[in-house]
Amino acid sequence: MIRVLVVDDEPLIAEAHRAYTEKVPGFEVVGVAHTARDAMAALRAGPVDLVLLDLNLPDKHGLEVARALRAAGSGTDVLAVTSARDVATVRQAVALGVTHYLLKPFTFAAFRDKLDRYARYRSQLPGTGEVAAQHEIDRAFATLRGSPHDSLPKGLDEHTLDLVLGVLRDLAAPAGLSAAEVAARIGASRVTARRYLEHLADAGRVIRNPRYGSPGRPEVEYRPA
Repeated sequence: MIRVLVVDDEPLIAEAHRAYTEKVPGFEVVGVAHTARDAMAALRAGPVDLVLLDLNLPDKHGLEVARALRAAGSGTDVLAVTSARDVATVRQAVALGVTHYLLKPFTFAAFRDKLDRYARYRSQLPGTGEVAAQHEIDRAFATLRGSPHDSLPKGLDEHTLDLVLGVLRDLAAPAGLSAAEVAARIGASRVTARRYLEHLADAGRVIRNPRYGSPGRPEVEYRPA
């Protein structure tokens, strides 16, 4: 599970962000803070992987929290969740290594996309070991920064992609589904389903595994990354 600290000076907004986070599989909220001081205390109290950080805090600017994390050598990532639109703030956020910058107000779909991309980025660049090649680094950065609309190959559309992902996310067991099984559930051809599944696998969003147990060449099955 990815451990999240929610930081926002408005209690109702902080609670909404907590509820949003807990609706995304693979994330858990380990704390909520309403000031920079409380945020730093929470970060010292236990491990946090990601901070959902409002920038307009009553005691300090949110980027001071990010700056303190970097000065302390912390590996905690920051997702700025703010209404601040001035270019200087955005540039400072980039300089401090802020992972994402999400403008208020936003939809749950936009919020979930940021968290999903962050989770895939973490899975592609684990905390230990080494990367094998440049393309692995390029893929991780593309996953983190890219736009889902820009990344789709010609002939694929967002609606069908969401259907395929929805089928895989609804799996009750860790076992995956074949292209034919996905096709049957979304009402498409096997070839169409396989194109989407292969695109998702190449992007690191699903995992391919061979399925043995029948004569001949093993079938490929897919499950969420």
